Amino acid sequence: MRDHPSDEGQAAGSLPPIWTGRATNHIQWALAAAGAGCMALGIELAVDSPWTSGTVPLLMSVIGCVAAGLLMLFGTIAFVHVAVTVDRDAVEVRCGHMGVPRRRIPLATVVAADFDPRVTPCQWGGWGCRWHPERGTAFIVRRGEGVVLTLDDGKTFTVTVDDAETAVRIIRDHLRTAPTGSKTTGV
Repeated sequence: MRDHPSDEGQAAGSLPPIWTGRATNHIQWALAAAGAGCMALGIELAVDSPWTSGTVPLLMSVIGCVAAGLLMLFGTIAFVHVAVTVDRDAVEVRCGHMGVPRRRIPLATVVAADFDPRVTPCQWGGWGCRWHPERGTAFIVRRGEGVVLTLDDGKTFTVTVDDAETAVRIIRDHLRTAPTGSKTTGV
């Protein structure tokens, strides 16, 4: 059962003060485990090296394994999940366990909010934080439903999140009840 305000006849006082949602990609954990395995291999090579062909090949192998492991581990853990918060002033998106990268979009810069039931990583060139000069920015952690915000500069901001339809409804309600002088077109 969804708990959301209706689109019609909302008074400003009946809007929820805050909405939160998240999306998770469990496949990323497998990639993070592979990264940890690469790091473990590099450490094992450094500690217990049976190599007799010299230190340069050994050093290159150790550095390569550790570097690849760190890139895979931290590059994937940052996009294991995304958390979205909507309040009366802004939409804030935080990725991963540390909340980095993150983006705060003031509602005063939002022209429209739309629900997209079929966001895919292929539309944006893969998982993660994506930027296209003509289109805008996207935080994609999985395929499926997402929120698409059209900003006042003509660009879009897309984020995959569970229950995106409710998020869009609440953003639209906040835009509709914004103080005079704020942008409320397109909703």
